Formats: sequence, C-alpha cells, structure tokens
Amino acid sequence: MNVFHGLPPADQRQPCTLTIGNFDGVHRGHQAMLEKLRNTAAALSLPTCVMTFEPHPREFFAPAQAPARIYSLRDKLAALRECGVDTVVVARFNARFAVQKPEEFIDDVLVRGLYARHVLVGDDFRFGARRAGDFASLREAGWANGFTVEAMDTVSQDGQRVSSTLVREALAAGDLSRAAVLLSRPYTISGHVVHGAKLGRELGFPTLNMRVADRLHHRKPALAGSFAVRVHGLSGEPLLGVASLGLRPTVDDSGRWLLETHLFDYAGDVYGRTASVEFMHKLRDEARFEGMDALREAIAEDSRQARAWLGLAEPARVR
Repeated sequence: MNVFHGLPPADQRQPCTLTIGNFDGVHRGHQAMLEKLRNTAAALSLPTCVMTFEPHPREFFAPAQAPARIYSLRDKLAALRECGVDTVVVARFNARFAVQKPEEFIDDVLVRGLYARHVLVGDDFRFGARRAGDFASLREAGWANGFTVEAMDTVSQDGQRVSSTLVREALAAGDLSRAAVLLSRPYTISGHVVHGAKLGRELGFPTLNMRVADRLHHRKPALAGSFAVRVHGLSGEPLLGVASLGLRPTVDDSGRWLLETHLFDYAGDVYGRTASVEFMHKLRDEARFEGMDALREAIAEDSRQARAWLGLAEPARVR
C-alpha cells in the first residue's frame, strides 16, 4: 500500500476510485465501504485510494471537545492495508485546508491532485469551508469534471448504525466484546516500546511502556483503566499480561497518556521494538491511590484477576 502525506507527486498520480473520510477505527461500516470501492475499482480497472485527515478536523477546530481517538494513524493505516487499499493520502488538516472553498477542493484535490474517476462517500458527506459542499453539489461537480459520485448505504449492527461514535461508546464502557463485533477484530493499540521511569520494576511488576497520546495534542485514547491483554509482535506466540492505560494520577501529573503492560512469565529485551497490545477484558477503571504500597497492592490484584481471566496459574512463590 502506498502512503502519501499530502497529495502524491505529479509523476505518481494516476486515475483512481476514491473515498474520503476520517476512518477512525476502520469499523464494519468503513469495511463495507472499502469493499464497495474495491468492487467498483475492479470493474473500472483502477486502483483504490482513501483520503483521510491528520489531525481529525474536530481536533483542529475544537481540540478540547474532540472525540477520543479509536486508532492512531499507525493503526489506521494498518487496518486500511488489511482491507486491501492501494493508496492512502493523509491530508494535513490545517488552517489553509480548513478555508478551502468546495469548488477549490474539487478542482485542486479531486480533479488535479488525485485524478479521481469515481468518488464514494456517505450521503451525509460535507466538505469545504464551513462544510458548504454536500453530496448533491459533489455529484453535480462530477458531471462537469468527468467523475462519477456514489453514496454509501448505512451499515447496521443489532438495529444500530455502525459508526465510530458507537465504537467509542463501547470502548468507554469497557465492553470490549461489543467493540470487537463493531470493528470485526479485537481492539488493539500498537506502538514502539520506550524506556520509562522504571517504577513498575521498583514495585515488582516490570512493564513495557508505550506512549499513546498526550494532553498537548488532545489525542486522548478511547478507553482507560486496567485490562487483561495479549501482546503481539515480540515473540512467535502472543504474550499474556496485564496492562494499565491512563494518566497515572498516583505518580504523574504531566498529562501524558501511557500504556504500561506487565508480561506474565516473560523476560526479554523489548526496548525499541514495535508491539501490539490486544485488549481482552477490562478489570477496573483508573484510580488514584494513597501511596506506593496501595498502588503495589492494586497492581498485584490486577495481575491476579488477569491471570485468572486468562486461565494462567499463579507463579510459584520463592521460599
């Protein structure tokens, strides 16, 4: 899959079938849209292209009120690759992009920038400054500029429209089974393992640490708390563990979100490697504890519960 940050260079542009959106989560609704795009592309003998945005437009306009992120850009791109997308264009959503008139977006981006021959969007699609462009105006512009426009039907699950909002609600409620159904895959977060303050080691529970978001960029994750997890990418088989995702209020006031995972019965050098943490079961919400002893006991209890849920025996005590 080709990934361009901004429009492709002129010598790499080619006619394509295109869809546009945030694609946060790449959930069942998105997957149905991408399947429809692939089918049209095959019929027209054209490659597929997805145009998405970084940051999310609502993070640009109202960062404090922006929705939680389901996926980082890394995880979004991985999910789009799994869906068989040929090209992804990551458009930088900034002040210049925000004030583009609808006709400028059509001419500069769709026609001259991406050579779109077919555009698939939701029937509620809006674009351009002040969201002035809509599906009807896009279809009319297509007639004038040589590309067809098609609307995607709503995809429902258990009588509800599948949406990123619905996925966020499931994750916020700790309903990981529901989230997995909506995503058609277990919920995961991936990233590089970084050095931490070694606090987990001091408490008797060494962790692998991944920075997932921060207060500065308002890219808060869609869930928080303690979880039983499986970790992929560090060994030939998934590794089992217990993870904490949050702001660590007992020990840190920086506002940085951190994913800390204690792996059961594993001791390997993982720094600098890329791991994917699969959330299996929520144990509890994040909490502030009165001192290190209380925190240590809470982590120990999380570990006991996670081992029990994962079907692992408690480690033998050294006498």
